[in-house]
Amino acid sequence: MKTTIFTFHPNLTNTSRLNATLANAAQQAGYEVRDMYQLYPDFKIDVAKEQAILAQTDRIVLQFPIYWYQTPALLKQWFDDVLTYGWAYGSTGKALQGKEVLLAVSFGADKEDYTSLGRFHITVDEVLKPIETISYHTGLKFLDPFVITGAIQLDEASLVGRAKSFVEILSEIS
Repeated sequence: MKTTIFTFHPNLTNTSRLNATLANAAQQAGYEVRDMYQLYPDFKIDVAKEQAILAQTDRIVLQFPIYWYQTPALLKQWFDDVLTYGWAYGSTGKALQGKEVLLAVSFGADKEDYTSLGRFHITVDEVLKPIETISYHTGLKFLDPFVITGAIQLDEASLVGRAKSFVEILSEIS
């Protein structure tokens, strides 16, 4: 099975400790990692190229931080541009049916903050639900997400441990 990791972090190489570490660990383990903000800094997405890559991919990994309880802007643009009617969904849109998706998502705040009674009064599952709902149109199969909370406070040892866990999960599902 071919796994492709689409990393959506606006400053992956300059300011991201966690997402850069995850992407580097996956790349060193032999997975294709695509830095989407580096590829499309102007948000002008090459739809045909992205669709061709998705067509050749069995397992799609979407790696990104949550900003303001949402995906980064480029990931939303990518969904809008790439997952087109007649290709990804609709009566003739069957290109993604049966492909697996792993969300590799990081949250800055602690796990306890993402409970119905926590600081934000919303759970991680509730934040991710709009993304996973894509499955009802596309036939994508969402796997249990790889979630990291408390990303802001991770020390170096924890960072390395999370990267190791990420690669292990990629290996288990491959």
